[in-house]
Parts: sequence; C-alpha cells; structure tokens
Amino acid sequence: MRVEVERRASEAGDGDEGPWAMVTFDVEMDAPPYMDGWRGVDEGLPAILELLEDKGVKATFFTLGILAVRRPRALEAILDLGHELGSHGLDHRRLDRLPFRDAIYNIWSSLRLLREYYDVVSFRAPNLKLPLSLLPALRLQGVRVDSSAAWYKPPFRFNTTMEYGVLRVPVSYPSSVLRLPWTTLKSLFRPGPNYVILLHPWEVVRLKCSIRPDLTMGVGGGVLRNLGRLIDHLRSHGYRFKTVRELLASS
Repeated sequence: MRVEVERRASEAGDGDEGPWAMVTFDVEMDAPPYMDGWRGVDEGLPAILELLEDKGVKATFFTLGILAVRRPRALEAILDLGHELGSHGLDHRRLDRLPFRDAIYNIWSSLRLLREYYDVVSFRAPNLKLPLSLLPALRLQGVRVDSSAAWYKPPFRFNTTMEYGVLRVPVSYPSSVLRLPWTTLKSLFRPGPNYVILLHPWEVVRLKCSIRPDLTMGVGGGVLRNLGRLIDHLRSHGYRFKTVRELLASS
C-alpha cells in the first residue's frame, strides 16, 4: 500500500487535461474544541464512504493520528475502499499555538501512527493554521504536500505553489458552504478553476453545540446530498477527481 510519487501542479490544471477537483475530509472528533464526541467518525464516515463509492470518487482523508488508537477500524475502512490517508496532526491542537519543538513532535507523532497503515505524504494543519517555519520540518519528515492554506483565509492563497520543497495546495471554500441551498452552492463552483473541497464527517451528522450553535447549524444529511450533487455538477463540466497522491503523480 506504499507508493512513492511526486507532483508540481499549476492553477490552470495539468497541461491539456482540463480542470481537476479534489474531495478532502478532515477526520477528527466532533466540532473541536467545543465538542469531543466521535459521532462523525462512527456515523458520518460510513455514509461518506458509501456516497464516494456510489459516485466512483477517490478522496484524501486528512486524519488525526489519535484515530489510529481510538478508531483504527475507521482507518481500515477508508483504506479498504482505495482512498488516501493524510495527516491532520496528532490531536487537533493548533500548531500555531504550540512551542516550535512541541509542534514538530505533534506532527511526527501523527505521522508515526498513521504510517503504520499507509505511506502518508500529505498534511493539513488543524484550523488551517500552519506556521511557515514548520514547512521545512514537514519536508524532513517526508511530507510532500501541504493543504493548510486557503482562498478564504489570510494570506489568501489561490494557486498551488512550491515552498521549502513542499507543494502547497490551497482549500477553495470553507466546509460550511456545503450547508447552503443547492442553487447557491452551485453558483460558487463555476467551471474553470481547480477546486479543493473540504468537509468534516461530523458535518453530515445531526449535532447540536450549545457553546457554538453556529458550528452545527445546517449539518446533517443535506450536507451529504449537496456533496453528491457537487460531484455530479463538476463532473458534468469535465472535471476529473484526484487524490493528493494522484495530483503528485500526474506531473
């Protein structure tokens, strides 16, 4: 299950092959740090895997390292269906709030646990907060791709770029856009750009959070239906769906 690949991507796509989209998931506890349950993994993840199988799409799952201890069968379910594992850190502590050495240890610990299952080459920091000083450390630990930047967060990165030997692939929109009415959601994904779609398994489960009710407004089955519609919409416009590893391999 270990594959060695490398890729440099550009905003316009891969040569004449047309635009691509990546479906990615941050696999974590429910709405951290405000909740700590695992209903998203226990209930939402199986529904997501079923949808992806039905649509014939392979995805990248950026997964907390502690999942290897708390929910190892979830990792096995992801891999059994041919999807890719990436690291989402060890335990969802924000790396920009940890001392430098602690942040490096957090990343290393997550990779050590996840690489017992898969040759992880991609990373996404919790809350998309990755200090640039950690990029060389990621590279030294064998991470080839980072997806911790976004169109919608400072410094507002839109293009895939190479920094410190790491390919940086920005997320397109916050996961909450998948809670919007379909007509509104569809208008955001116009043909042309490459898209990196982000979603959390807990967002497809009906959750309530008394501390931050805005986090769980609109979650549930409608989010999953919108993901399916979005896949069909992009595919109808000629988009190819890739995992991070396939993006690397297509250079």
